[in-house]
Amino acid sequence: MGGDLGASGPVVVTVSVLWFRTASFLTKDLHVWWPVGARHFLDHLLDGDLASNNHGWQWVAGSGTDASPYVRVFNPVSQGQRFDPDGEYVRRWVPELAHLPGVAVHTPWEHPDGGVHGYPVRIVDHAAERQEALTRYEAAKGRGS
Repeated sequence: MGGDLGASGPVVVTVSVLWFRTASFLTKDLHVWWPVGARHFLDHLLDGDLASNNHGWQWVAGSGTDASPYVRVFNPVSQGQRFDPDGEYVRRWVPELAHLPGVAVHTPWEHPDGGVHGYPVRIVDHAAERQEALTRYEAAKGRGS
């Protein structure tokens, strides 16, 4: 996600699903502090609202006043397969994956020609990073009281 944000401005309902996936990946797979993502999105949204944007990022990160359960870690592959089953959205906004058929766009590292058009190599293993995020949340939970 990212090409559409800079090109189209407003985030429509279907794109908001991808926003959740992006926010979860940034905060729970890459372990980046949620304000970094919130700031980036706010800088690129045409109609961005500070309170709504920050609340959404805190919700996904599991740290807001009405936080998502911290154990909710969106799986980027299964979310992509569920909400973009034919891969059309990905092929439109990620031209480096346009050559991959169907749902293959969601797992390019599993295909020999997945990166031939400049798509970067996989940087994290979701299952491992999910476990790391849950371990960190459990540790922080014990320090909060």
